[in-house]
Amino acid sequence: MDSHSSKESLSASVAAWSQFVHRALVKRIEPDQFAAFLPFHFAEHPLPPVIIADVLLRPSKNQRYSLDPRVPTYLDALLKQRRVDVAAVLRALFKYSSAHLKVQPPDSDALGGDENRKEGEKGGERTPKGQKIVRWQNSYDDEEMILWRLAQAIHQGSGIKTAKNVVQIAKVLAKWMALFAEAAAAFSRDAFNSLNGLQVRDETADARTAFVLLLIAFSDNPLALATLDKPACKDICKMLSDALQTFIPCVMQVLPEMASRLELFRNETLGKYLPAEKKDAEVNTYMDNLIGMDSIQVPEVPVVNSRAGLYIYLSAALVGRPMVDDSALFAYLHNRYQGDVQSTAVQLILASFDLLANAVFRNEGPKTGHLLKSFVVNKVPLILVSLAATPAMYPFDPELSIKEALGQVDTNVFPTLSGMFEMSNTNSSFHDSVRQDFCFSCQLHGLLSQAAIENLLGDITYQSLPDEGRYSKDNLVQACLQDVDRTQKLIGELDNMNGNVGAAAQAIIEVIGSLCRNKETMTLKQLCSQLAAKPLSLDVLLLFDKPEKILHPLCELLDNWAGYEEDQGEYQPVYEEFGSILLLLLAFVYRYNLSPADLGIRSPDSFVGRLLSGGTLCRPLEDLSEQEKSHLNGWIHGLFDSEAGALGDDLMASCPPQDFYLLVPSLFQQIVVALSAGYLTDDMLKNGLEYLVDVLLLPSLVPAIMYLSNKLWVSSPQLQSAIIKILQVIIRPSSSSNEASAMLSSVLNIVAKPLEHALRSYQRQDPKSQEIEPLLRAIQENLSLSRRTGGADHTELESWCSTHANNGASPHSGLSAAVRHTIQSLVQWAQNPQLNGMPATYTHRQTLAAIKMLGAKRVLAILLDELRVLSDTPQAGIAYDVATALICAPDVTNDVSLSSGPRPAPSNDNNNNNNDANAGTPQNQADDPAASSQQQRQRQRQYKQRGRISLRDALKTEADDWRRTQKADPVMAETIVRLYRRVEAQMAPAPPSAAEAAAAAAAAAVMLQPPELGGLGGVPGDVGGVLGDAIAAAVGGEHHHGLHGHEGMVMDGSGGGNHGGGLDGAAAAAGGEQQHHLGGGLGGDVLTGSDLGTDGLFSSLSGNGSDFGADFAAGWDIEMS
Repeated sequence: MDSHSSKESLSASVAAWSQFVHRALVKRIEPDQFAAFLPFHFAEHPLPPVIIADVLLRPSKNQRYSLDPRVPTYLDALLKQRRVDVAAVLRALFKYSSAHLKVQPPDSDALGGDENRKEGEKGGERTPKGQKIVRWQNSYDDEEMILWRLAQAIHQGSGIKTAKNVVQIAKVLAKWMALFAEAAAAFSRDAFNSLNGLQVRDETADARTAFVLLLIAFSDNPLALATLDKPACKDICKMLSDALQTFIPCVMQVLPEMASRLELFRNETLGKYLPAEKKDAEVNTYMDNLIGMDSIQVPEVPVVNSRAGLYIYLSAALVGRPMVDDSALFAYLHNRYQGDVQSTAVQLILASFDLLANAVFRNEGPKTGHLLKSFVVNKVPLILVSLAATPAMYPFDPELSIKEALGQVDTNVFPTLSGMFEMSNTNSSFHDSVRQDFCFSCQLHGLLSQAAIENLLGDITYQSLPDEGRYSKDNLVQACLQDVDRTQKLIGELDNMNGNVGAAAQAIIEVIGSLCRNKETMTLKQLCSQLAAKPLSLDVLLLFDKPEKILHPLCELLDNWAGYEEDQGEYQPVYEEFGSILLLLLAFVYRYNLSPADLGIRSPDSFVGRLLSGGTLCRPLEDLSEQEKSHLNGWIHGLFDSEAGALGDDLMASCPPQDFYLLVPSLFQQIVVALSAGYLTDDMLKNGLEYLVDVLLLPSLVPAIMYLSNKLWVSSPQLQSAIIKILQVIIRPSSSSNEASAMLSSVLNIVAKPLEHALRSYQRQDPKSQEIEPLLRAIQENLSLSRRTGGADHTELESWCSTHANNGASPHSGLSAAVRHTIQSLVQWAQNPQLNGMPATYTHRQTLAAIKMLGAKRVLAILLDELRVLSDTPQAGIAYDVATALICAPDVTNDVSLSSGPRPAPSNDNNNNNNDANAGTPQNQADDPAASSQQQRQRQRQYKQRGRISLRDALKTEADDWRRTQKADPVMAETIVRLYRRVEAQMAPAPPSAAEAAAAAAAAAVMLQPPELGGLGGVPGDVGGVLGDAIAAAVGGEHHHGLHGHEGMVMDGSGGGNHGGGLDGAAAAAGGEQQHHLGGGLGGDVLTGSDLGTDGLFSSLSGNGSDFGADFAAGWDIEMS
């Protein structure tokens, strides 16, 4: 066949494939049908992979914005049948990428240019000279998806089969790296020149992240490494090395661990072909790094344990959900005060009173003050008891410590008994008796004598110890199990300020766990309803135990609810009991923005897991099973069809409560549509919803109102009007019982914040509406009880950004100035706290908001700048203490990207694989291939967010790069090294206790036994169990570190507390109270599917390796063999 005939045949085949793809897209052919047609079409019109990929991925004149959603699924079929390969797909993606539009002037796309002419010819089509390549206008999301897919194919070995594949892929990867580097530079120029400044977003970021994963997969592929090792690939290695040298700086800041792996690949695999002089320079750098940061000597700044340091730490621990973990607190105190228990006790008392005084000064009100006062009166004395019971290298006299501390507490804020009568203003009663309450609590626990109290208070006191004496948790548990009224009374006593609340709180938690295990749901209903109505009591419970200890038994009970396997008789009591228990769980989850891991949930397919991941999202009818459709139809008729005879036991018998609560958003979606379309009248609506505002179904209003709030943001005016009518009926019912009114108040406490945001948004759209203000007034009292997440309110953000901003400054610079001003105020106050009186005004919400809005690196830069300014002043030691406290402060935001797990030591060769896996992550969620699509999408979003790091991570990055900083700015390098050393010293794990050491020794002894005696699987006898128990004891002991090996906080005569682990999951934004107003961060459009497993490509990166596996494999199942 001559060349002319070949060209005609090729052109005909290209036209046939173009028509074939076009028809498939127009007719929306399913991927399996498309795959079935491929062999026949390819046999008739064969084409090389490069051209097929080009035909599939190129834009058309009519469709050039982004890829059709069907294209990736068709590409999947082509990859599986090996009609296209990785290199061909990468080349076509590169050719039509939107990134070219960012880096090239519009006229440079003409194919008259050499590069574009070559690219056109490589694609198999000779485009006439002067014709422009039509590129996608926004291909970034599509590129991200496809690049992730190709990375998985290479990782699994199916994407690279021959050495030729390696060479082809390497050439295209080099072009991609150059393109991404140019695009990043273009976005940086735009950000610099734009009036919006930092608001200009690098749109290639997500696609670039996926490309980095592809690069790492390529660098780890055995065939690729073997091919590049051959001398014939010298030019290819040099090309990749040069491209990586340009590309790595683009990702160094946002993906430091991945950048380190790419640098290692460049140096070790590709570096053998570098020129000799370049090698020498890199060897010199390596020798410099061998010296290490530990060997650098910096001028010492005196270590000062200022009053501000612990004040900041406790403020962070109590700014959201209480995170006063006993083991972590004791480890921190031990590291901070080096075992000086006397100083520890004095500073702890002072910091606690400073925290409460700050709340008074900031007018945060009695609701915030209640938690802080309970911490001072009920928690601090228990910590002092534990300190007194700890073997110490220094003498410790609790009474002397208390006297010394209270002598420095301002009597104007916390008066003595006589001062209380002399005060002209008695309105702030929530704090004026704290001094007396604290003293009597200390006396209750044997820390103070009666004579000491009279000396401290300056008068003969009229207050006395509780009549019942000091509580014992074990005795309380026994009494409560015998008499449920005793438990209800204990719940009421959580508001007390007498020192007995700690034992009462732990007894309540133990009783709830016991009732759950015994499935005593009738009793649980009363207790859960009582607790759900008292959000402030939830704060107190978390002072003494972790959420998992409280809530995991409730989750287990709800997931495995019994009673539907046999004839129940009456089902309405079952619904009431189930709903009351669920209401308490939701009260905890929404108030503190808890993640599934915080609850101890092990399976995303459990009822609670599904409810938390998608319980406020409406599922389309076509996604419901036939049984779910039948249930939904039954509830609609039961509520609104008067001829159907209202709700009955038959409906509830056929529909378990778990199924009902998962259907609530779909039910209300049908109600909204029916009301807006006129199928429901106002009277029908009111009569139907009367069932939902009764105790029977009232807890279902939580997911219902959350769904309606979300819907109110995005609906049409007609649907919005229907939603307002529904909200009027359920929020302001015409009549209800006392029990129903109390439960409705509990529901409104949960939903008040997101509902207010939605109503305010609607009010701005329709300012003349008279229907919104009554609804806002109805939830006004619930707003202050709705959220405690550590997020800043919008009024606080406005204050920080405007008060401290210079004229013409952006809001970001205003917030930076506010952070700087706060640091200076803390340093100034801590220099002489007794003369300065009131503590420096501080809320850790500002720090959390700054990290969210400015980024940890910028906040760290502010800290380092302040330290540098003060380095030669008398305040230097205090400044370092303040900066160290801000970095070590616990994070209450549940942001997985800001996890504060153990950090590895700084690397000396810039090869840092930060392996701080989140120990609390349930393994099932990452490894279970049946995990729901919602949770896989959520995990994928979380992984992308891990570019946002904590202050400690940012400092570690700076410390790793100390050598480069030293060459440019020696003073700043010394500041970084000095601060890093102090942070790591204060965050060091506590020394193991004797019990932990014994458990570890037992585990080691068992592991050293011969296989026939100590095997791990199928071994006769109990050896395997012994090993499991020993290892569990050793690992579990890590959660019980205390000061000098202290094992737990003494709550009563029997002592002890549970200190389980947990993972901080989905992130709360700077305005953290608003995190649920658009669906709680759930949803997305990423396809989901298989899983890579725990030992995959990125198991060594920061975060949980198995978690990454689920993210990486989301939606892709490529088998090209």
